[in-house]
Amino acid sequence: MRISRTWSILMYLPFLICFVLFLIVPLVYGLYISLHQWSIFAGNGGFVGLDNYISILTPGNVYSNAFFLGLKNTLIFVAISVIPLLLISLALALLIDSIPKKLKVFYRTVFFISYAVSVTAVSAIFKWLFTGNGGYVNNVLNSFGLGSLNWLNEQPHAWIAILIATVWWTIGFNMILFINALDEVDANLYEAAELDGANWWDKFSNITFPSIKGVFVFLAIITVIASFNLYGQTLLMTAGGPGQSTQTLIMVIQQMVFNQNNLGMGSAMAMVMGFVMMAIVAVQYFYSFRKR
Repeated sequence: MRISRTWSILMYLPFLICFVLFLIVPLVYGLYISLHQWSIFAGNGGFVGLDNYISILTPGNVYSNAFFLGLKNTLIFVAISVIPLLLISLALALLIDSIPKKLKVFYRTVFFISYAVSVTAVSAIFKWLFTGNGGYVNNVLNSFGLGSLNWLNEQPHAWIAILIATVWWTIGFNMILFINALDEVDANLYEAAELDGANWWDKFSNITFPSIKGVFVFLAIITVIASFNLYGQTLLMTAGGPGQSTQTLIMVIQQMVFNQNNLGMGSAMAMVMGFVMMAIVAVQYFYSFRKR
C-alpha cells in the first residue's frame, strides 16, 4: 500500500508542478499586478488598490467604455457561435458513426485535420475568400447574378465571415469527442428499440442523447470558454472593424497592455473577464446539473 501511494504521488507530481507554475503563479501574479499602477517598461509604479477595477466598472470613462465594448462584442460572438459549433459537430459525428467502420478513420481524419491548421493560416485563407473585391465567395455570388457583398467591412457580414472561419477551424475537436462518446453507447439498446418500432428520432432522443449528455455539457462549457477567447480571427480578418464592432475583449486587453503601456489596467480587465467567464460557466454547469 505504501509503495502504491508513493508511486501515485510521483505520477501526479509533474502535473501538480505544471499546474502551479503555469496556472496558479500567473493567476496570483496577475492579480497582484492589477492592484498596482504597472508599466511594461518602468515596472511597478505603486500600489493603487482597487482603483483599476473601479475605473473599469464606473461608466463613462475611457477604460470602462473600452472594456464594455469588448465585452459586448465578445458576448455577441459567444451567442452566435456556441450553438453551431455544438450542433454541426454533433451532426457530423452522427453521420460518421453511421457509415461503415472501414471509412470512419478516413472521414474522422478529414474533418479533424482543419483543427491542426494555425489560426494565422485559417484567417489568411478566409480573408482571401471573403475579400470584397475579387474574393472567391463574391466571385461565386456574381456568377449566379446575386451581386457581391462587403463581407469584412459591413455588419452582420463581418460576424458571419468570422463565424464560418471559426466553425471550419475548430469543429473537428468537438466532433472527435462526440464520436468517442457515441462509440460507448450500448448497441443492444438500439436493437431493442428497433424491435419496438422506434424511428431515428426516437432512438436519438431516448438513447443517443441521454447517453452522451455528459459529453455534450462538457463541450458546451469549453466551447463557451473558447469563444470567449476569440482573438486571432478578428485581429487578422477584420482588425476589429468595421467601426470596432468585432473588437473583442482580448483585443482590448492586448491594446491596453502593449499600445497604452498600462499593464495594471490590462491585468484588471483580464481578471474581470475571468470572473464573467466563471459566472457564465457556473450558470451552465448548475443548470445542466439541475436538469439531469
